[in-house]
Amino acid sequence: MILELHLLQSFPASNLNRDDLGQPKTVTMGGHTRGRISSQSIKRAARGLFEDFGLDRSETGVRTKRLLTAAVDVLVGDGKDAEQARGVVTAGLRGLGFGVDTSRNLTEYLLFVSAEAPGRLARYCAENWDALHALAAADKPATAGKAESAAGKTAKAKAVKVKADKAGQEEVRKLLDARRSVDVALFGRMIADNKELNVTAASQVAHAFSTHVVVNEFDFYTAVDDIKPDDESGADMIGTVDFNSACYYRYANLDVDQLTRNLGGDTELARRGATAWLHSFIEAVPSGKQNSMAARTMPGTLLGVTRTRGAWNLANAFYAPVTDSDVMDGSTKRLLAHYGQLSSFYGARQIRSATAASVSGNLPETKGVAVASTVDDLVAAMLAEVPE
Repeated sequence: MILELHLLQSFPASNLNRDDLGQPKTVTMGGHTRGRISSQSIKRAARGLFEDFGLDRSETGVRTKRLLTAAVDVLVGDGKDAEQARGVVTAGLRGLGFGVDTSRNLTEYLLFVSAEAPGRLARYCAENWDALHALAAADKPATAGKAESAAGKTAKAKAVKVKADKAGQEEVRKLLDARRSVDVALFGRMIADNKELNVTAASQVAHAFSTHVVVNEFDFYTAVDDIKPDDESGADMIGTVDFNSACYYRYANLDVDQLTRNLGGDTELARRGATAWLHSFIEAVPSGKQNSMAARTMPGTLLGVTRTRGAWNLANAFYAPVTDSDVMDGSTKRLLAHYGQLSSFYGARQIRSATAASVSGNLPETKGVAVASTVDDLVAAMLAEVPE
């Protein structure tokens, strides 16, 4: 069973996802510049909402380089000396095959782990405290107290790692067990050093793009010192901030069967995960420049499709940019018309249901598409096709 969400969402002046120059991201489609929001920023925004829609903190994951610090905090909370704990956890991570940059107390790369991983690592280190403490002591440089060259310091700070033995590999599997972490199961995980620990993503998320042509603009702003003497004039800070305003097409799908496999066959957790995914993706809005622009809008048009196989991104509905004065209305008509065309041309045997909803209530009649009056009704219609 595959769930698909197609959303149209209009934002006022905003810079939700900016590039290296601070400008809103763009993409050229159909020969025209469109606004763009990266899939990564949308996924991060959705992950932050999972607990609001029925998932417990223990059922979500964290993406971090700071596993060492988190485990040290657990050990210190249990009464261990902070400096000794740092050395023991460093030795423990290296013994499990993870590179550690000792100059910053960070792992070599971001790890996508369950919320329980710091506690698991801390327990492993506590259970092997004496052996790991000895390894940490032996790892201290013999030239302690002598001046080190810049090159030597750099080499020492590199993310040293050791190949874990069979017992160590089993501990790694326990540490990185993601069968109870819904967001790891949804968005997948790749660990270059151990492909056995990779997780195939159950959800695919497209970059959102504007259904119409967009031209980025900029705001020239000034700030004045509140306690400046009255006889002094002029701004005390000036600058510019880039923004645009656009109606975006957003698309994502979820393979419920893959999600269930990733969660160790737990159908109850998979169903709750699918429910959280639907609501969170609908409400996900990136945080970029929100304090400055408060672009807190909701999708205006929603189309939910359930199918037994395949997936249709409806982006080509907007290959030619929308030019209607009412962009949301014009985009809605394009979206549903394109869905109807694909259904007629390719057939709809794999489609179990299609349900549309609109804040305005203005939805063109489309063959095979039911209409829901609220977002809850749309989500319920989609979940009704998911086996219990």
